[in-house]
Amino acid sequence: MSDVSVRFVVAAVAVAAISLAAAVSAASAAHDYGDALHKSLLYFEAQRSGRLPYNQRVRWRGHSGLTDGLEQGVDLVGGYYDAGDHVKFGLPMAFTVTLLSWGILEYGGGVADAGELAHALQAIKWGTDYFLKAHTAPTELWAQVGDGDSDHYCWQRPEDMTTSRRAYKVDADHPGSEVAAETATAMAAASAVFRAAGDAHYAHLLLHHAQQLFEFADTYRGRYDDSVDVVKSYYPSSSGYQDELLWAALWLHRATGRRDYLRYALDNAEAFGGTGWAVSEFSWDIKYAGLQVLASQLLVEAKEQRLRLSAEEVAVVEQLRSKAEYYVCSCMNRNHGGAKHNAGRTPAGLLFIRPWNNLQYVSGAAFLLTVYSDVLSSLGQPLRCGGSGDDDGEPAARSAAGDAGEVLAFAKSQADYILGTNPMRTSYLVGYGAAYPRQVHHRAASSASYSHDRDFIGCLQGFDSWYSARRENPHDLVGAVVGGPNGEDVFNDHRGAYMQTEACTYNTAPMVGVFSKLMQLEGQSPRPEVAAAAATEAPAEDL
Repeated sequence: MSDVSVRFVVAAVAVAAISLAAAVSAASAAHDYGDALHKSLLYFEAQRSGRLPYNQRVRWRGHSGLTDGLEQGVDLVGGYYDAGDHVKFGLPMAFTVTLLSWGILEYGGGVADAGELAHALQAIKWGTDYFLKAHTAPTELWAQVGDGDSDHYCWQRPEDMTTSRRAYKVDADHPGSEVAAETATAMAAASAVFRAAGDAHYAHLLLHHAQQLFEFADTYRGRYDDSVDVVKSYYPSSSGYQDELLWAALWLHRATGRRDYLRYALDNAEAFGGTGWAVSEFSWDIKYAGLQVLASQLLVEAKEQRLRLSAEEVAVVEQLRSKAEYYVCSCMNRNHGGAKHNAGRTPAGLLFIRPWNNLQYVSGAAFLLTVYSDVLSSLGQPLRCGGSGDDDGEPAARSAAGDAGEVLAFAKSQADYILGTNPMRTSYLVGYGAAYPRQVHHRAASSASYSHDRDFIGCLQGFDSWYSARRENPHDLVGAVVGGPNGEDVFNDHRGAYMQTEACTYNTAPMVGVFSKLMQLEGQSPRPEVAAAAATEAPAEDL
């Protein structure tokens, strides 16, 4: 691949087709996507573990997890807490960094225009710096710090943690292909970001580790939740590791241009399920839709003569693309075969996959559909939908069912729902708009600020003093995308309703790219005060 995605240094992303802009403006935006982008990036600072930097903008947080890894003799300080607790889970953390990086590679021009590129790079680097520490040998990766069971028995600020900080690793004798391959993916994608940003040394370092981790994941194959048993109650692997291996190979090809990675992905596409899995969800666990959309971008590179594909390779990529279109069509309810082949919806039109943290699937879909709309626009082709309509399970013929503008318009409708265009008239991006969740299920946000009150909060004391309090959190977890409403569009803003009010890093990560794209599409400029604050990196108020 000759292009390592320097697109984000361009001031704006061109909208190739007039019909694309017209279709999206038909559902005209009443939202400030630049403000949503600004707040989204702020959220990652609230999730930081480790020693916080001098320019930390979320001032109610303090240093935490400063002895992580000490018991095992390694330095595992840093990284991100995944949600409202204080375990550092490697798989979702890596997925978060992958999506942040992909968003910057695709839509970094808008992020730069908003004055937020430095913050985006910092958000990615906070994760990759941790991965560099966690990858302590070519075949050794520390996959988790902390124990979910003991952590969930306590309601403490991260600065007061008294729970176990034991670290867990995968290695040649105890393989973990999912977490090793996803960490390779995150570091490969991030290396492309930093190379385009002009930091060749850091990009090379990340790529070196990414290549080692991919080799480790592929050579010593095995499920990571068999080696790290304590993760099974929180982030078990349901799809296995083959999707992560394909995903990582495609990202390493994008980052390096090396055809051996492309050959690996295409040669194994059938055996590993890439051309077979037709899915309606994309998540930290199931990567098939993501790798299928990523593979579809190869056709754009081939059309633009940035990549040469043989006829055999094109055939495999087209098979992957057909499964990407199954996912897109499922989200848009355009596959044949009814509910069996289309994602669920709430009455108001929100994608609904599962009651627990449903917005993770919505934000991931919004991003993939945004990227795929660009694929369709670049190829000048329609969306083709089919599904499986025959009794013997043979796929039905696909036919034109929409265009790039309609795909993007649907992605926008999901983003707008998150921002408040919904029956509850509530933004599910905390801090955006007038109405948003005030009782987010989050230990730090729901407790007294450590910077103002350093009195120790005990494990059970936090439940009595803060968790059970029938009042708003003292701090807004700005930029967090919470779990969201139920299947009837009803949201219960209560700390105990964790399926709806807990936020996760991988909920917000894909929205960074989506908000950037929509901000540019709508011709919005960032608010002067936001742009000025971003440019100067002035310390923020106590949020």
